[in-house]
Amino acid sequence: MTRVVLSIGSNLGDRLARLQSVVDALGEAVIAVSPVYETDPWGGVDQGPFLNAVVIAEDGRRDAQDWLGFAQDLERAADRVRGQKWGPRSLDVDLVRVEQRAADGSWQDVLSRSDGLTLPHPLTHLRAFVLIPWLDVEPDAQLPITDTDRPVARLLAEIDAVERTGVRPTDLELRR
Repeated sequence: MTRVVLSIGSNLGDRLARLQSVVDALGEAVIAVSPVYETDPWGGVDQGPFLNAVVIAEDGRRDAQDWLGFAQDLERAADRVRGQKWGPRSLDVDLVRVEQRAADGSWQDVLSRSDGLTLPHPLTHLRAFVLIPWLDVEPDAQLPITDTDRPVARLLAEIDAVERTGVRPTDLELRR
């Protein structure tokens, strides 16, 4: 059994429908879905605002590489074009954290630096648009950074206030 935290975002086309497509594709695997936020673009590229959310899912058939393939398939289905780094995108599905159920029932982080997969996602701790919705669905969330679990709430507090205020709540919802 694996558990994944996915950060999803879109700033092209029907942004909400793009995010909903991820939740729909996950189906019964969905454990939690955050509220939807509108966020300022990140990375210094001039573009329109994003809609962002976090989805947590569990699946006994997927490992970390399977989750990566799943995310890439969803992006392709949304006609994602990989062009400019941090540029506009129809759909972005990032694996923030993947955990695997151990024999004793505990969850253990999957750490990866190979096969095109870096886990946990290397920029998570810098992104208010990931941390804020993640805390909505998992208030005690932890993120392993340099072999130490750090509270996501503390990581968020370390982000510049301007970044945090660029993540605005909406009245939009994703259906489970």
